[in-house]
Amino acid sequence: MIEHSKKYLNKLYATTEAFDWSKVEPLAEHMIKAVREGRHVFICGNGGSAGNAIHLANDFLYGIEPSGNAMKVEALAANSAVLTCLGNDIGYENIFSHQLKVKAKPGDLLLVLSGSGNSPNILRALEQAKESEMISFAILGYTGGKAKEMSDFPMHFDVDDMQISEDLQLMIGHMLMQYLCQKLGAKDE
Repeated sequence: MIEHSKKYLNKLYATTEAFDWSKVEPLAEHMIKAVREGRHVFICGNGGSAGNAIHLANDFLYGIEPSGNAMKVEALAANSAVLTCLGNDIGYENIFSHQLKVKAKPGDLLLVLSGSGNSPNILRALEQAKESEMISFAILGYTGGKAKEMSDFPMHFDVDDMQISEDLQLMIGHMLMQYLCQKLGAKDE
């Protein structure tokens, strides 16, 4: 296990070292603007990325400003009744895009989390974001897939490892939470 752990951490470190971290700045600036203007941020992903979306929605809703002046944020995978209804009635590929069609307004933000960047429901969400005049961001692994070209601001980690891809989603999310907390005036916890 020690040897495996070292290999894993070395791969994670090498991936973070090769990444252009300036690609996170537009997301940070748009999130600050979203909070100040009362805009909504929607986050989506599948599997572990869905879990990360829910985790980060919690961090952005409460963690950046516990007094209540935080972000209007929603993880689109959080409501199992909505997901199973939409998946059954209009297809799994539409579980996120339909929610955006109903809820999003121009200027709102979409953050997609995906290892491959090729999941049909992620691609449909990015298409709907364009139709709804949202600003879209993506945190991607592997080759970045089609989502790399479709999102307005892709953050692509060139790593063929789903677990490291998901680690990096949370790392960026946690970095953003701390940065937003600092910029929006809450005390660091």
